[in-house]
Amino acid sequence: MGYLLINGTIITVDRNRRIIRDGSLAIEGRDIVDIGPTEELLPRHSGKEVIDTQGGIIMPGLIDCHVHLAQALIRGSADDLPLADWLSKRVWVLQGNYTPYEGRVSAELCLLEMIKSGTTTFAETLLVSRYGCDGIAAAVLQSGMRGALAKTIMDASAYAAQEHTMYPGMLEDKEACLEEALALHQKWNGAGGGRLSIWLGPRPLGSSPPGLLREVAALARDKNMGIHIHFAEIREEVELLEHTFNKKPGLLLDELGLLGPRTLLVHSVWLSPEEMAVIRQRKTTIVHNPSSNAKGAYGFCPVPELLDLGVNVTLGCDGGPSNNTYDMLGEMKLAACLHKVNKLDPTTVPAEKVIEMATINGARALGLDQITGSLETGKRADVIILDCNKPHLVPNLNPVSTVVYAARGQDVDTVFIDGKLVMHRRRVMTMDEEAVLVEAKAAAANLLKKAGIDVRSGWPEY
Repeated sequence: MGYLLINGTIITVDRNRRIIRDGSLAIEGRDIVDIGPTEELLPRHSGKEVIDTQGGIIMPGLIDCHVHLAQALIRGSADDLPLADWLSKRVWVLQGNYTPYEGRVSAELCLLEMIKSGTTTFAETLLVSRYGCDGIAAAVLQSGMRGALAKTIMDASAYAAQEHTMYPGMLEDKEACLEEALALHQKWNGAGGGRLSIWLGPRPLGSSPPGLLREVAALARDKNMGIHIHFAEIREEVELLEHTFNKKPGLLLDELGLLGPRTLLVHSVWLSPEEMAVIRQRKTTIVHNPSSNAKGAYGFCPVPELLDLGVNVTLGCDGGPSNNTYDMLGEMKLAACLHKVNKLDPTTVPAEKVIEMATINGARALGLDQITGSLETGKRADVIILDCNKPHLVPNLNPVSTVVYAARGQDVDTVFIDGKLVMHRRRVMTMDEEAVLVEAKAAAANLLKKAGIDVRSGWPEY
């Protein structure tokens, strides 16, 4: 049987970057089996269930390359704070009071939001044991999404001499981290017909001793695991690392063996030309987080320069306290606009580049570009439909422009992942939305009490 999506404008992101007006797309099993003009596909697929997009946009599912599943539950808990207070007084304290229950509830809330805003694949990092990694992996499989889960790798002894840093509930022993990462890899890697993969999420350079990072690089090579790490996010931290190691941090990471096609460098705001050159040489991916970078006042990732060099640049929403939403369409608009104003050049980072960053570039970063990231026959059916019959999406003169500059997460009407209808007419089929929201509200309120944190505005409440 399968499905036939008709009467849509298809943004394929295929090799020729074709846009098909009044197009249709046929799905059988997990795969896209036909794509082209509606008048040609209708007679060829008469037995399929028809979904009339009514002039909507059909495009590849969005790929979020930097997500914190456990932070959806603490959305809005650390706004308008400097990073030191943001981490040590709010985020780490709240997360350090999690049990596997809060970990699962937060993950489900995040997964629900991502599906409803068109994300079909994501990469998560810094899962700590107290979140209940098995429960989170099970929630990902139940949701129907593709996910790369990175277990936190850290050495608690590295924090022993530091004051006012990580909340005790977040500290983990190095050997325990490595053992759990391997156990998760053995149990979950490749689960869900390949939808789930297990990666390594080392704490960043400065929090992780070089010896530990060298171990992570060796383990990643041995087990063919990806590495997902925060990098060059804060200028002061980069300056301190240069002073400590007498070397650019990116060059040190290369010496330690961390750079390569299976590594995601997140944020990467403060990069030197030498570091960008070696990142390109090693075919390492940069994950750009425009909302998080802007909200935290970290600076501008050199996206235009990286793109000019041919570096694979992707997008990530980051987490609930640093972005406040997991809406990739919102992230795409900011990515397009932020660099224009920084360079005083409206041609910088055009809409076409942004769509590539959110789709095929993300697939390439996760090693999935042979199966997803574009709409082509033979690829998995990771497809979203945007409802364009809304005032802010009319007229749809240029669909690429419409997606990047006008669309919002709530415009996503239908989502297919791996050929499965995961959301239709805004109703998620794989999760109980009402139950997720009820549980998340109660869990968040209880967590604040447990952690002893008041996050209310300074304005009076009655």
